[in-house]
Amino acid sequence: MTMNDMPLAIEPDSAGPAVRRLDSYYGGLEGRELLEPLITRVFAGRVALVSSFGAESAVLLHMVASIDRATPVIFLNTGKLFGETLAYREEIVEKFGLTNVRDIRPDPVDTARSDPRGDLWNSDGTACCHIRKVLPLQRALTGYTAWITGRKRFQSSGRASISTFETEFERIKINPLAGWAPERVMAYMKDHDLPPHPLVELGYRSIGCAPCTSPVGASEGARAGRWRGDNRDECGIHMVGGRPVRASRQIAGK
Repeated sequence: MTMNDMPLAIEPDSAGPAVRRLDSYYGGLEGRELLEPLITRVFAGRVALVSSFGAESAVLLHMVASIDRATPVIFLNTGKLFGETLAYREEIVEKFGLTNVRDIRPDPVDTARSDPRGDLWNSDGTACCHIRKVLPLQRALTGYTAWITGRKRFQSSGRASISTFETEFERIKINPLAGWAPERVMAYMKDHDLPPHPLVELGYRSIGCAPCTSPVGASEGARAGRWRGDNRDECGIHMVGGRPVRASRQIAGK
């Protein structure tokens, strides 16, 4: 019997070996070809797609919808998103027929204590991301064995070496588009007539919260417009060595 024939049970202390087994069976696959067995068999009922409904999000959302429209989709509504992103979310959900999109918001207790005026982004962007993205995602992923991300190696130097399968604490992180180039992303969107995020035509190549996102120039990297001047290009929801990427000393020490 192979992994195709049975679900893969993963305990908190065995995520590392599970990644090696996944690599041995599925390491040569990507995109929809990879997602289909993982969603329907390997992690059936135990996997979620985490999506920002941003510049390139339609590709993975379309793939997941073509496999199972009831797959859980976690959308972190930070309270600071562009109105265009919220409208795009509605458009994509309706067009793809997604039936299980979960809007996850910050805990009101956290925002009342740490960001009562709603302007923490202006003084400590890392702390703002922590209460509006990191903590809500940690809670939202409770009960899941694996989660799917849209990270790609071309997006930044910090993502240049990401693998298809990663372990993050007790969970498996799946990056089905890790090796895709920008041209391939655009070709998929064109081939499947996927609507672009409305801010893309204005120069936004990576789209997050409105106060911390700006357009990028032709010679800049895809994520150069995120947190300009803050010496980071990640919000902290992705881990390296068990710690949030480029987290401030205050947050990393918690």
